[in-house]
Amino acid sequence: MGKIDLGTTKYVIHARIETNGVVEKPDVVGAIFGQTEGLLGNDLDLRELQKTGRIGRIEVEIETKGGKSRGTVKVPSSLDKVETAILAAALETIDRVGPCEARLVVDSIEDVRVSKRRQVIERAKEILTTMVEEITPDSVEITEEVKEAIRLKEIQEYGPDKLPAGPNIEESDAIIVVEGRADVLLLLKYGIKNAIAVEGTSVPKTIVELSKKKTVTAFVDGDRGGELILRELLQVAEVDFVARAPDGKEVEDLTKKEIFKALRNKVPAEQVMDYLSIKKKEEPKPFINRRSQRQKKAAEEKAQKQVEKNGKLETFKKFFTDLSGTLKAYLLDQDSNIIKEVAVRDLAMALKNSKDVVSVVIFDGVITQRLVEIAAEKEVEYLVGAKVGNLTKKPANIRLLTASDLGIA
Repeated sequence: MGKIDLGTTKYVIHARIETNGVVEKPDVVGAIFGQTEGLLGNDLDLRELQKTGRIGRIEVEIETKGGKSRGTVKVPSSLDKVETAILAAALETIDRVGPCEARLVVDSIEDVRVSKRRQVIERAKEILTTMVEEITPDSVEITEEVKEAIRLKEIQEYGPDKLPAGPNIEESDAIIVVEGRADVLLLLKYGIKNAIAVEGTSVPKTIVELSKKKTVTAFVDGDRGGELILRELLQVAEVDFVARAPDGKEVEDLTKKEIFKALRNKVPAEQVMDYLSIKKKEEPKPFINRRSQRQKKAAEEKAQKQVEKNGKLETFKKFFTDLSGTLKAYLLDQDSNIIKEVAVRDLAMALKNSKDVVSVVIFDGVITQRLVEIAAEKEVEYLVGAKVGNLTKKPANIRLLTASDLGIA
């Protein structure tokens, strides 16, 4: 097949054709022109388009085997993409080639400009490789020195504690708290401009105040020192997420890939606090924290007090004691009336398919992630089980209680 002239071509329509008899290239081309004539009006008539150069030479590759013919069709187009798509759709109306029944299917429309761009990119890579090989060590050193000077210019001293920070700390809704100035510089190198350094093991007041207004990710070294700073941060500041360098590595020594992977794999601060058995330090003065996370916690505490006041815990305890050793579950309404009793193995499906409003689920089994997610979808308020399994995510609108929470050994 001849090579398509891509000089003015924007798109190439790629199609497959099959016939139930023996046909040749001229038959296919004739069918394409003949069966689309008048279909789309004068503006998109194939013969007129080819005369004016807006459609190139139609290329057909056909072969015959077992009394049937199969092949490919390529139609170069300098029309816009909408007109090209309409033309492609018109080709699929062809149902005969000569005396033979036929079927033509468009596989794709190739953007020739994309192909040209790929050629440009590949050639640019070759040229760049040649240039890099010819750069002297002195040139590389000059380039790095200039880049370092730019990064040093971007770094600033933030707040009363004059902490090293990126230029976007003030306007960004989220910040990354790191250990030292070198960490801030490294993140700046890779385009991360909302980092601020603690500069020591004692968390400055500037960080504490910032954490009340912004979403905070603590990004610390993967060593003992990193853990010590993390413990202090989690106790005195409002940290939302935690990211750590790989074990034994410091943030300032990480590659770009390692940095973005660590930040991508950040985990909620609550999980880390539970794992490290960390509790918040008491504030010297009471204060109103209007952050949504604190509001949720206050609402949960208020709800818990109300539960205890109304004696619901005692009701839950009675039901759980009745179920102990039976591998069964109760679905309760808001007034703690039993709606349904099911086997634990059928609990997830029963809850999911329940048409009633279920407020409490009490069962003789382990609280799993799947059950928590179904309960959250059904807006269940309390999920009471023997113990809690390994949960990766806990919805804020559901309260989990275990046998020990109910005072049952």
